[in-house]
Amino acid sequence: MQAIITKFLGPTNTKGSRIKATSWDGSVTVTYNYALDSLNNHRAAADAICASMGDEWKIVASASMPDGRGYAFTSEYDPD
Repeated sequence: MQAIITKFLGPTNTKGSRIKATSWDGSVTVTYNYALDSLNNHRAAADAICASMGDEWKIVASASMPDGRGYAFTSEYDPD
């Protein structure tokens, strides 16, 4: 089991809005999808970092961070 923390990265002069997901295995940054709501954009980033670790990692729980600046996800290894 591991924790994944996500946070919103606002647009710059050269890049659009993004979501960054960080775990013990590294980090992944995905483009913000305006067709999704905030939670599902953060979930997509968490799913992307799970996919980078292998198909066996799945998100099992999520919650917003106390400071309101992102989300925390819990993932676990599920080989079945």
